[in-house]
Amino acid sequence: MTTYGTGSRILVTGGAGLVGSHLVDALLAKGCDVTAVDNFSTGSKANLDPHDRLTVVEADVTEGLPVGDAPFDAVLHFACPASPVDFETLPVEILRVDSVGTLHALDRALADGARFLMASTSEVYGDPLVHPQPESYWGNVNPIGVRSCYDEAKRFSEAAVAAYHRHKGLDAAIVRIFNTYGPRMRPDDGRVIPNFISQALAGEPLTVYGDGSQTRSLCYVDDLVNGLVLLLESGEYGPVNLGTEYELTVGEIAEVILRLTGSSSTIEYTDRPSDDPERRRPDLTAARDLLGYEPQVHYESGLKATIDYFAARRAAGKLTAV
Repeated sequence: MTTYGTGSRILVTGGAGLVGSHLVDALLAKGCDVTAVDNFSTGSKANLDPHDRLTVVEADVTEGLPVGDAPFDAVLHFACPASPVDFETLPVEILRVDSVGTLHALDRALADGARFLMASTSEVYGDPLVHPQPESYWGNVNPIGVRSCYDEAKRFSEAAVAAYHRHKGLDAAIVRIFNTYGPRMRPDDGRVIPNFISQALAGEPLTVYGDGSQTRSLCYVDDLVNGLVLLLESGEYGPVNLGTEYELTVGEIAEVILRLTGSSSTIEYTDRPSDDPERRRPDLTAARDLLGYEPQVHYESGLKATIDYFAARRAAGKLTAV
């Protein structure tokens, strides 16, 4: 087990995204020197507050990592557009960042003798036939579907990490992240929580795909980041699921957001996208046993904090409805 803190140098790709930026904050709070790399295609510079131990590098990780020669103690690969709208508009970019970009990050970690942490996703399970999903489940993925650019790119990344770990001796870990939300989400993210909050605050109908019976498990970003740091410092390889067991139907999520916002918006139903997962909830046995991980934030508290963030940005004229 290694503790990262004062004097530790850590590279975070995708450092301006939702998860990446909160992870950067947590590492800075531990005293680490952090280099955040992002091309800002989906992440935002506004997510990274200036800090004397933070270096922000604008770069595309598929073109390499222009971060100097001083070695890093850990490389955390979180670069990748991750929302359904991105699957339609940035499919090639997603495939490249989780193939070429992953290999660049792995090569840097190997050269530096650094620990490597790869952000994978519950999407590797596809539309699961096993519920809840344990890490031993191989998944049910459509390799040529509309979501395949993301699902299969992450599966390739996992295979690449496994190869470097197995054949090159890289100290590596894989985390499979389940439905995470919180402040700094994009209003045009395309996922249910930012969609519903933006629509509720604007007094617009909440758009529910299908009949709303499909489920999602809601993990507040602070809980996820806590688990990421635990995995980073544990020395475990994984893969390890991180998320929560707060499984709600999409219809229930809409009702909760209407109640918490006090909105008079109605709910409208529309066609469900192709390959949309029916049920999604992690089996957290490994996270509990290996990391001592236990999420703390109830979904209502997390949703209130996220609504407050969206409402404040809307009041400041920095947020528009999707």
